[in-house]
Amino acid sequence: MDDSILNLIVFGVVSWTTLFLLTRKLFPNRSFDFCNRLVSTIHAILAVTLSLISVQDWNCPLCPLASRSSHKQMRALAVTVGYLIYDFVCCLFDKQVKIDNLIHHLVSVVGLGAGLAYEWCGSEMVAALCVTEISSPFLHMREILKELGYKDTDFNLAADVLFAVIFSCARMIGGPYLTYVTLSADNPILIKAMALGLQLVSAFWFYKIARMIMYKFSKRNKAKIVHLIR
Repeated sequence: MDDSILNLIVFGVVSWTTLFLLTRKLFPNRSFDFCNRLVSTIHAILAVTLSLISVQDWNCPLCPLASRSSHKQMRALAVTVGYLIYDFVCCLFDKQVKIDNLIHHLVSVVGLGAGLAYEWCGSEMVAALCVTEISSPFLHMREILKELGYKDTDFNLAADVLFAVIFSCARMIGGPYLTYVTLSADNPILIKAMALGLQLVSAFWFYKIARMIMYKFSKRNKAKIVHLIR
């Protein structure tokens, strides 16, 4: 791994931490989670933008497979590794530590870190970055709206549905295809293991999200029935 990439990771950790502390200062009456989600939203938008910029051939976005990573791809991955390290520490300070989230962060850091160390399979890695982060702004929007007082409103339900649709399309359509091409190509075994692990985590989250959406609509229908009875 080039020293400039390692320096970018360290700079990223410091920058994301600083941004979080500034957010806490700007919104002193908001929760720890609220401020962290604002930072996470900024990262998601930046990560998707950098991953799209690093695509080498839009006629074949995943090309070339199993090849040396470009500098743009390495830079995009380094920015996200720095963020994931910051966010992993933030998760430990949250009121309720979520084990599945910690596992996701560990798998992601090891996977992206391996890609940076090998300087290999950049096309697959930035595609994975785009697939995993494209739904994140809508995920955070759901929780931000709740803290702003929009819980159980049509606005919040729309955010829930939008997140579920984008997550499902990205993780359960694009994700399996990306996992397949990563496993089929001549990539290091660690990269293949991380791709499979990330897809398994995505499948678990898809199950949880599907249950959440079913519960939301069930709760909404019950409320309508009660309203009609009254």
